[in-house]
Amino acid sequence: MAPKNPVHRGAGLFGEPGPEAKPVAWRANIDGGSRGNPGPASYGVVIRDPRGEIVARLKKYIGRTTNNVAEYYGLIAALDYAQSNSIKALRIESDSELLVKQMRGQYKVKSEDLKPLFERAKKMSATISSFRIDHVYREQNKEADALANEAMDEADGRKPASVETRNPKIENGNSKLENRGAAHTAIKVRARFRSGILYPLEDINLPDGAEVEILLRPTSKS
Repeated sequence: MAPKNPVHRGAGLFGEPGPEAKPVAWRANIDGGSRGNPGPASYGVVIRDPRGEIVARLKKYIGRTTNNVAEYYGLIAALDYAQSNSIKALRIESDSELLVKQMRGQYKVKSEDLKPLFERAKKMSATISSFRIDHVYREQNKEADALANEAMDEADGRKPASVETRNPKIENGNSKLENRGAAHTAIKVRARFRSGILYPLEDINLPDGAEVEILLRPTSKS
């Protein structure tokens, strides 16, 4: 004889409804950057589904602004994608410690430029059932960084610039990098001069206070 009160699959003990399974999170790697701060800026976003497969690559040039503003634009783009595709669980990964700690409430947002972007991102993230944002190292965020740089290159009307490793002697003079001990290789980087400021056209990852030697060689636009 069948029981009067059968226990259905998914029900808890004594037949009460069991806890709902948490949705499996999608993942978005985001990055924003500017060449000069402020300078030409863009963002890049890589979206992965719960299986880890890339389903979207987003990138956009956003004009002249700071790198922190560009980081927030990348976050908002990822959140907009999640909302548009009814994603219930999203994990954001960013190499911007400032953005991550602001979104977590660990840092206050003092910049007037960032406040409206922060408020918008917080409201959007609140609509997602399971939202998480984590800081990752730059090496773990290379794909998003590459997309941001592609967007800036495309806006500039050129292909991504290459970094050429060459002899530590720069033309007829010795490079100061040569005498720093840790670095014995000089690099050649393209730059653009605007309004009295020389802007590198790619990320060269120099530490604060680093000294460099610049060889000026104007190039004609194609």
